[in-house]
Amino acid sequence: MIRILVVISVAFLFLAGCSQEKEIQMPERMPEDFNFSVSFGYGDINKNEINTYNDTVTKDLITKGTATADLTFSDDELQTIYNKMKGINIMGEKQFPVQKSCSQTPSNIDSWKVTVNGETKSLAWTNEYCDMTKDAEQLKELRAYIWHLVESKDNYKALPAAVGGYD
Repeated sequence: MIRILVVISVAFLFLAGCSQEKEIQMPERMPEDFNFSVSFGYGDINKNEINTYNDTVTKDLITKGTATADLTFSDDELQTIYNKMKGINIMGEKQFPVQKSCSQTPSNIDSWKVTVNGETKSLAWTNEYCDMTKDAEQLKELRAYIWHLVESKDNYKALPAAVGGYD
């Protein structure tokens, strides 16, 4: 009887472990392969993108399409971004808003991809639903911080102005 209980317990622990997302630990020091991309915009239109894999930024020009420029962050800027990602445990499990009886339009969609120590994680969330989670708020604040850095870059400033707007 004890053997059966032990086998059942081990099987349960194995199955429970398999169903959980792998937790990726971020080291204290930023690894050489640290990269990220975040694309965002209204509805299904994620035309704005910051991409350190390609060292580019893409700006949504609304009715005029998009424009892309080279983008380079300083080592200090990358270290600060890395520290902020580590602080919110971006590589850990996240909870995002789910559909309820309330929704808003227009809404934003953010899609993230982050690589740390050979591990890549993809995240996506929307603010379409009325209740924002702590994780979604943290990613929104992180994206706003990074976008603020981007807007200060000369290559970004040289891009054309957006024309039009979204309803």
